[in-house]
Amino acid sequence: MDRDKILLTPGPLTTTLRTKLAMLRDWGSWDADFNAVTASVRKSLLAIVHGAESHVVVPLQGSGTFSVEAAIATVVPRDGHVLVLDNGAYCKRAARLTTLMGRRCTLMPFDEAQPVSAGDLEHTLRGDASISHVVLIHCETGAGVLNPLQAVADVCARNGKGLIVDAMSSFGALEIDARKTRFDALVAASGKCLEGVPGMGFVFIRKAILDGCAGNSQSLAMDLHDQYLYMEKTTQWRFTPPTHVVVALHEAIAQFEEEGGQPARLARYTRNYETLVAAMAALGFKPFLDPAVQAPIIVTFHAPADARYDFKTFYAAARRRGFLLYPGKLTTLETFRVGCIGAIGPTEIEQAVHAVALALQDMGIASGAPARS
Repeated sequence: MDRDKILLTPGPLTTTLRTKLAMLRDWGSWDADFNAVTASVRKSLLAIVHGAESHVVVPLQGSGTFSVEAAIATVVPRDGHVLVLDNGAYCKRAARLTTLMGRRCTLMPFDEAQPVSAGDLEHTLRGDASISHVVLIHCETGAGVLNPLQAVADVCARNGKGLIVDAMSSFGALEIDARKTRFDALVAASGKCLEGVPGMGFVFIRKAILDGCAGNSQSLAMDLHDQYLYMEKTTQWRFTPPTHVVVALHEAIAQFEEEGGQPARLARYTRNYETLVAAMAALGFKPFLDPAVQAPIIVTFHAPADARYDFKTFYAAARRRGFLLYPGKLTTLETFRVGCIGAIGPTEIEQAVHAVALALQDMGIASGAPARS
């Protein structure tokens, strides 16, 4: 096979040739040309969330999780109390990193097959005045659930609590509008729905809280307040930037805008999702989530009931045919996940499902139907 394997994961993603080609040049990290690219990326990112009036955006080297950790450390005072709305694996990760940074943290558990409840959050906030900040995972890709960002933001605003949003797998695809959705910080990354390559996160911070963030972080490298001040003063990154990642993201954003921005990207991913679910259903596969709570980002499928099914064998068979699937992230059921995002369309999804059908044939499995519950 002479093409790259298609990545059906929640990131890294399949990228276009234009994005790949953008990385073929070396850049000086202090050079004016590179600083102009950084400035352009920051301006474009603010435009995507309509946040130029209300927020600043601070890029950070590293994976998306680096930026989640940096956002919480920068925004939450050391005596703050963070409530994490928990309906999946990435919620639990946010809680763990909050605790490791010495912030008081409480998990508010929900069913991993259901969105978090804004009503339950309101009740909890009214019962515990010590809570200073709420953490929400916008799209919890452990199962693929879409959480109610606007409703949660409204509850936090009404109760005077800071909201930190992990929008890692939603930013650029699902609507986020800072003019109507109040958040103190929102975190995303280069290698997700903007279809750049991994290696850079970015955090939107509300201007009204920015001065109060000084001195909160216990980390030198992850202090977003320091990173912001230095970047505003010099136009440069404080420490060595991921130059190739930044210029790839710059090119990816150009393609994002040419495609029609967030509405067009959501429309393509929705077509991918609809194609995937229909084609997998023809093979007997059943999604884990009710369609009403499913984001068109990544779909969790029940594993086939057939005793011959083994994920590693299944994965290897699909991989041989050019498609990389993703293991399940649920604790109670055997599942696997298939991403709908990246520089792919329904044609690639159809090819992927054909690869899945051939994988089942290899394993002697007649149907992908799960065990009856």
